[in-house]
Amino acid sequence: MRDHIVEKVKSAGVVGAGGAGFPTHVKVNADVETVLVNGASCEPLLMSDPYLLEDETELVVRGLEAVVECTGAKSGIICLKGKHSKAMEAVAQAIAKDKTGKIKMFELKDFYPAGDEQVLVREVLGKTVPEAGIPLQVGVVVSNVESLLNIALALEDKPVTDRYVTVTGEVRKPMIVKVPVGTSADVVIGYAGGPLISDYRVVDGGPMMGRVLENLNVPVTKTTSGLIVLPPEHNVVARKIMEPAKVRRITNMTCCQCSQCTDLCPRNLLGHALHPHKLMRAFDFTQSGVESKKEALLCSECGICEKFACPMMISPREVNAQIKKELAADGIRWDSTGEKPINHPFREDRYIPTKRLMQRLDVIKYDTHPVFEGEVSPDRVVISLNQHIGAPSFAVVSVGDTVNKGDLIGEIPENALGARIHASIDGQVESIENGSVTIGNL
Repeated sequence: MRDHIVEKVKSAGVVGAGGAGFPTHVKVNADVETVLVNGASCEPLLMSDPYLLEDETELVVRGLEAVVECTGAKSGIICLKGKHSKAMEAVAQAIAKDKTGKIKMFELKDFYPAGDEQVLVREVLGKTVPEAGIPLQVGVVVSNVESLLNIALALEDKPVTDRYVTVTGEVRKPMIVKVPVGTSADVVIGYAGGPLISDYRVVDGGPMMGRVLENLNVPVTKTTSGLIVLPPEHNVVARKIMEPAKVRRITNMTCCQCSQCTDLCPRNLLGHALHPHKLMRAFDFTQSGVESKKEALLCSECGICEKFACPMMISPREVNAQIKKELAADGIRWDSTGEKPINHPFREDRYIPTKRLMQRLDVIKYDTHPVFEGEVSPDRVVISLNQHIGAPSFAVVSVGDTVNKGDLIGEIPENALGARIHASIDGQVESIENGSVTIGNL
């Protein structure tokens, strides 16, 4: 049965929908004790996961049951916040129908980043993932809500062609919408009534970990969770577009070594050897040794240090990201000691309440709890062949080919980690260039 499920998931091109895009057929091909469903929706403003748990409950549970069976897990636990009361009720009703007794629910506290997979494992199971480790090392697989939905569809031979996206911020009608993969951001924003302001930038993802799009022609991918329209001077946008050289200069001039970034760092609170304030001192690469910088490899880039902790309005997160790039270029990895991390005694006292975070971010006025508003129907899609961790897929179609929604257009290279790519609309292949396949309506 495992081989059957793994092959179905692989054929459908399912990847982690939470942001990283790890090929799911690899993740579920393991023996674990517990499967955790990450329904935390911990990034402010993003609401597609609670919607799916509320309105597509049976499909999500069916996907979870498949992963539990595939991994031999003793239980599958759907984790979500109590504030999403309708989703909680829907999940409870679905669990009541489960005859195996393996499907359960866990109510999370409303803090950020409850959805970080290492934090989630600790909250639900009391286990701490080792430094630079993965949940598998403590007998756990963590799966996103939409990934499980896609697994259930994969078992019906329906590949991943769409993505549920939250569209919010300065738009006329905030909403959750189903979007064919490859649809450009401007089309999606237009479906939401268009922007309310003439000058704006768009954040792809959440306000904490999302990125600012270079232009509105950027297409939706399998990992796009939200599109947030904000004024260009908004503090969420300003820090994300700051030039790396400017970050270095401001850091060297401004950091007062107060250690608040370290005090509130989720990974430090788990007992990992990450001290962002010390890394701020190590930012001068010409004077600091490699060992003093390696801690940056433990950073999840959750953004608490940047958006909440730092009183000087600088970015330890960006500092860590730049150091990680330097170390990766030199092939330097974290050397695990093998010792079990010891959680900070004040860990639970240092949770960041989501509402307080939204106030700090100045996004609370956008917390409108949008509802599902249907499916976008674009005239053209530009589908990237590299929407996942691993090797890019290679095109198996040619310019001029007619394709139907769900047809395979990108295959995994032999013996490589990757994910298959499928057509998201009916149409004709117009071009294959720059690592993307463009399909237009006939």
